[in-house]
Amino acid sequence: MGELPELLRGEARRTAEVWAGESQGWVAYVIWIVLGGALFGAAVGWWRAPLQACYTALKLPLILLLTALGNGLLNAMLAPLVGVPLTLRQSLMAVLMSFGVAAMILGALSPLLAFLVWNTPSLAEAAARDSRNHGIILVTQAGMIALAGFVANLRLWQALRSFSGRGKASLRLLGCWLAGNLLLGSQLAWVCRPFVGSPQLAVQFLRAEAFQGSFYESIFGIMRRLFFP
Repeated sequence: MGELPELLRGEARRTAEVWAGESQGWVAYVIWIVLGGALFGAAVGWWRAPLQACYTALKLPLILLLTALGNGLLNAMLAPLVGVPLTLRQSLMAVLMSFGVAAMILGALSPLLAFLVWNTPSLAEAAARDSRNHGIILVTQAGMIALAGFVANLRLWQALRSFSGRGKASLRLLGCWLAGNLLLGSQLAWVCRPFVGSPQLAVQFLRAEAFQGSFYESIFGIMRRLFFP
C-alpha cells in the first residue's frame, strides 16, 4: 500500500524502478483494481437494484483485469516494434499499474456517485417520468470514468518515458495501448454490460443474448439508422 501515494503523485522514476525490479508489485495492482472497481461498480448498479449492485461489483473488476491481461500480452509484442524495450513481465506490470490507478480513482469517486444515486428517483421511476435523471447518471459516470482514464494514462506515459528515456517512442506505444484498450475493453463491456441495467428486464448476471452480436455491430447499426433512415 506504500506505493499507492507515489503512483497517484506521479512519481514516474519510482514506478519505473518497480517495473525493472523483481518485486511482486503486480499483486498490489490487482488488489487495487479489484477494490476500486468493486466500489465503483456497486455504486453504478445500485440505482437499478441491490442485486444489480452486487453483480456490477463483480463484473467491473473482471472487465478491467481481462482487458489488462489481453493488452499486456499484446503490448509486449508491440513495445519493441515502436522502440520501447519492455519484457512481457514489464508490459503486464505497466498495464496493471495504469488500470490500478484508474480503479483507485473510481473507488475514491464512488461515494459521490452513491450520493447522487441516493438522491435520484429509482431507475423505474425515472424511466416512467422522463430521461433526464437517466442522462444525469450516465453523464456523471462517463465523466468519472474519463477523469480516471485520463489520469491513469498520463501516469502511464510518464512512467514509460522515465523507464525508456524515449518520449516519442513512449507516446507511440501509449497510442497503441489506448487502441487495444478500446477494442478489447469495449467488447468485454458489451458482453458483461456493467451498467445500471434496464428497468424492463430482470436483474441477471449475464443476459441470454450476451454473446450475440458485438459492440461494433451495434455502433454500425446506430450510425446506419442515423445517416440512412
